[in-house]
Amino acid sequence: MSTTATRSKDTATNGRVGQVDMKLEVITIPVSDVDRATKFYASLGWRQDVTPPGSGVVQFTPPGSPSSVHFGTNRTSAAPGSAQNQFLIVSDIQAARDELVGRGVEVSEIFHLGPAGPVSGPAPDHATYSSFATFNDPDGNSWLLQEITTRLPGRVEATETAFASTSDLASALRRAEAAHGEHEKRTGQRDADWPSWYAAYMAAEQSGKELPL
Repeated sequence: MSTTATRSKDTATNGRVGQVDMKLEVITIPVSDVDRATKFYASLGWRQDVTPPGSGVVQFTPPGSPSSVHFGTNRTSAAPGSAQNQFLIVSDIQAARDELVGRGVEVSEIFHLGPAGPVSGPAPDHATYSSFATFNDPDGNSWLLQEITTRLPGRVEATETAFASTSDLASALRRAEAAHGEHEKRTGQRDADWPSWYAAYMAAEQSGKELPL
């Protein structure tokens, strides 16, 4: 029996296979000038991580991100600038764009996609997954900001709720507050147990479940 066949059999019979965490830790981006790229990514306010001495690797982590990017001499055979439309997920695209512009980054205007293509301005009602803005690093590697406030079902465990940063948590609390205000208008009475309602709303929003009324 071949090694491949043996592994396939193990996969089918071992219930633990497929349950081992495989976390996306870092992606490599192709750059032509490491010093120039280092200066640019530092200017974004991203954290520069400690890397092994002598590795020649420079690594940065965006705020609130579980994954990082790195680059260096001879790290990839891809042409500098060939990494396109790498997604950066934000909960408030206007605030994210304003921060980058304030740091001197050239960022496109916010847009959404219409039937005929890109349309200026955020999506109507800031529909989740639908508002974008772009910027490039000095080599032309492109980054795409995407505003996500409510996840599609199945993207996040329904029993787990976590926020990558205090700003994400604050944005979620603001949305819950606004929705809770509408809830109290519908019921015609003050909800004394608003913390439980907030918690249920925020967990449902993040996991893509039906939102409470």
